[in-house]
Amino acid sequence: MSAAIALRQAGHEVAVFEKTRAFNRVGADINLTPNAVFAVDRLGVGDVLRETAARPTFRISRDGETGEETSRLPMSSAAEEKYGAPQLTIHRSDLLEALRDKLPEETLLLGRAVTGVDSGATSATVKFEDGTEETFDLVVGADGIHSAIRTALWGEDHPKYTGMVSYRGVFPKDTAPELPDLDAFTKWWGEIPEKQIVVFPLTGGKEIFVFSTLPQSDWSEEGWTLPGDVEDLRTAYANFHEDARNILDCVSDVTRSALHVRDPMPQWAKGHTTLLGDAAHPMVPFMAQGACMAIEDAVVLARALDGATSADIPAALARYEEERKPRTAQIQESSLANEWLKKGSNADWVYGYDAWNTPVT
Repeated sequence: MSAAIALRQAGHEVAVFEKTRAFNRVGADINLTPNAVFAVDRLGVGDVLRETAARPTFRISRDGETGEETSRLPMSSAAEEKYGAPQLTIHRSDLLEALRDKLPEETLLLGRAVTGVDSGATSATVKFEDGTEETFDLVVGADGIHSAIRTALWGEDHPKYTGMVSYRGVFPKDTAPELPDLDAFTKWWGEIPEKQIVVFPLTGGKEIFVFSTLPQSDWSEEGWTLPGDVEDLRTAYANFHEDARNILDCVSDVTRSALHVRDPMPQWAKGHTTLLGDAAHPMVPFMAQGACMAIEDAVVLARALDGATSADIPAALARYEEERKPRTAQIQESSLANEWLKKGSNADWVYGYDAWNTPVT
């Protein structure tokens, strides 16, 4: 939807095909760091997001076992002054609703599952699950880590299981008023890279979101989000500092899912079709940049296509890739290494990116 808004702003006609038949309030957090908030502000949804989002005061790192604070980066107003936008932590559904409200109702077509694409020299034809087809000047596969468009372009492959399982939970802030820094984004670093707890506010600061990971040798269960056992989580983190253990004690229910990645792709586009977001560059969430990279992609893609005719599309897609591939590959690799901001505050290369003005030549 970010791409649709940006492309419409550039004068293009857009249709968005979505598999689900209705948008329900599913999922939990989306962490929009300043680079993404700066981008969505120009899409016209920033003010709406600020109505329900929380604005973390700091980005803090703490040693999981000792509790020692190893870095503290001012956010909120300080980030807005430095980067042009604050960090916003928001419910996924609130972000989707804000984006959907910027699109004409007829632009978003629900219940239209896509199975593939034929990308030709002058157009691309989308194939749907119901057997129908539609042809466009350009097709953008923004369909996630299991992208049908990616498979159609480049063949079947499989994401790599990282050996980590993530756990997610939410609790009301007013049930734990004595816990420190609940208005900040705090990451607790474990004794191994696969072990961490991340805590930050949601829904205007009324709720606290908790994300953690643990190593697990394999994953064979069906489904991306499954019920988890919060007691197992507490046992695994028994060696963590009291403040971290107290946070887990506030969580009554958790969901769990496996974390998968892919290697950076050498090429995204073929003919009149390209990829965007997780379809092109899925990453583990340790830098909170998955959604942010997709939003940046959307803006840069629209800028590369500004003023383009159908004949210009292959060259425009090459410009889009040239700008986006190095950055997204670096963030994929840095996220998996899981060292960023553990100590120190080298945030500028991530938070200071300006998708609206970076050269697209």
